Parts: sequence; structure tokens; C-alpha cells
Amino acid sequence: MAEELSNGDPAIVIVISRQPGANIIATVDGIRAALPQLQADIPAGMKDPNGAWFAIHSGTLGFMVNKDALEGKPVPRSWNDLLKPEYKGMVGYLDPASAFVGYAGAVAVNQALGGSFDNFKPGLDWFEKLKANAPIVPKQTAYARVMSGEIPILLDYDFDAYRAKYKDHANVEFVIPAEGTIAVPYVMSLVKGAPHQANGEKVLDFVLSDEGQRLWANAFLRPVRGAALPPDVAAKFLPASDYARAKNVDFARMADKQKEFGEAYLRVMH
Repeated sequence: MAEELSNGDPAIVIVISRQPGANIIATVDGIRAALPQLQADIPAGMKDPNGAWFAIHSGTLGFMVNKDALEGKPVPRSWNDLLKPEYKGMVGYLDPASAFVGYAGAVAVNQALGGSFDNFKPGLDWFEKLKANAPIVPKQTAYARVMSGEIPILLDYDFDAYRAKYKDHANVEFVIPAEGTIAVPYVMSLVKGAPHQANGEKVLDFVLSDEGQRLWANAFLRPVRGAALPPDVAAKFLPASDYARAKNVDFARMADKQKEFGEAYLRVMH
């Protein structure tokens, strides 16, 4: 998996991935995290028990809502709210068959409504019902379309909504659905046998230090070490009581099931 030098040693020191899917988990012969000094502060669902990876921050799936584009309608608070006729033509999500964030949203609604990786029926039923509301389904990122009001409600990560609110000064609210959702980690690993391994370990230690975690938080990425959040930055995120509804899942199974779900989704929606 890793690039090699002419002598056969790996040329890559650190791997960064959007999720601990097959690209890391299936290559454990070449990937091993030197678990950082602050590993005890990482929640159990945000690190591999065998040391293959650990999360540096996460994105939580929810609703990015442009309140100015709602035409006076209330901000939706649940997955079932999005099925109400009043939101017809207002709900958007990236195609779960082709975009990872779209698939993450599908996993989130399926898990929240009682499904599992062995049972996608709750999620597929939800999408089938949503068809009556004429959802907008882009293939690519839709941030600008939310900002313009073309898509008033987008299934998206929290960090995009916070960026819109605090950096672009839009009247945007992020909602964690009442029924629940999932958090998706962004992870790092150290390549086994890589050159400059000691320097690689220092990088891993830094990204989990208070200073390193504040860098993520200032970019509206929720740090994996919640204790590292300064109060002024924490105030920009939803309270911990809301984030308690965001659950971790088996990310290896999530990766394994992506193609299967995508095919099932296309059968339901087309």
C-alpha cells in the first residue's frame, strides 16, 4: 500500500485518512500507529484497539440549515421532520452512491431509525419517503448552494455549518437530529518501518496535544480530546448534551458495506 524507497523501505511516514476504512484496516501489515502519549484521552470508539489508527478530530452528520431560505418555516429538528410536506424542495444531500458524505448521512439516518449494517431497510425506507419531498441530490459539494439559499437544508458535517456561521457570517444553524446520528473520525497512522520514525511519532504527539487540538478546533473541526477545547472555542459548537446523540459505529463494516448500500439506494430511488 505504501510507496517504497529503492531499498524496499516505505517512503511514507504518516498516513492521514478521512475514516479508518479498508484503506487502513485492510493494510495492517504496513500500518501501525505509535499510539501517542495522550492516547488515554481518546474515546474508545475513536482509536483502533490494536493500534492501527487513532482519530485526531471528527465530523458529526446533521442538518446545515440556511434559516433565511426557510421562508418562515421552523428549523427541522429530526429525521422525520424532513419528511413533512412543508419542506418539499428544500432538503438536499450528496448522492450516497457516489459521495462519501452522502453515504455517511445514509448510515446516520439508518442507525438512528433502528437499522444496522446488516439491515439498511429503515434508511432505505426513509429515502423512499423523502422522494415525495423532491430532494435535491448533487454529485459534488453543495456548500455554495446552501449559502445562496438554493438548498435550504443540507445533510452535512458540523464543521461546514460552523464555517458558514462564524467565518462567512451566514444565518446558518447546525442541527443534530433528535433520533441520533453518527460521528466520522479523521484518523492518522504511522507507517511501519518508515524513515524518520521518531519524528513521525513527535507529529502524532503534537496533533493530540492541547496546542494541536486547538488548531483543529479553530477550524471548526471537533477535537477528539474534548478537554483540550478552550471555553471561547467550545461556545461555538453545540453543547455536549447535543453531541451525546452522535454515536460511533464499526467503521470497518461501514467501509465494507458502502458498495452494497449504494446499489440498494439506486434501486429504491430510480
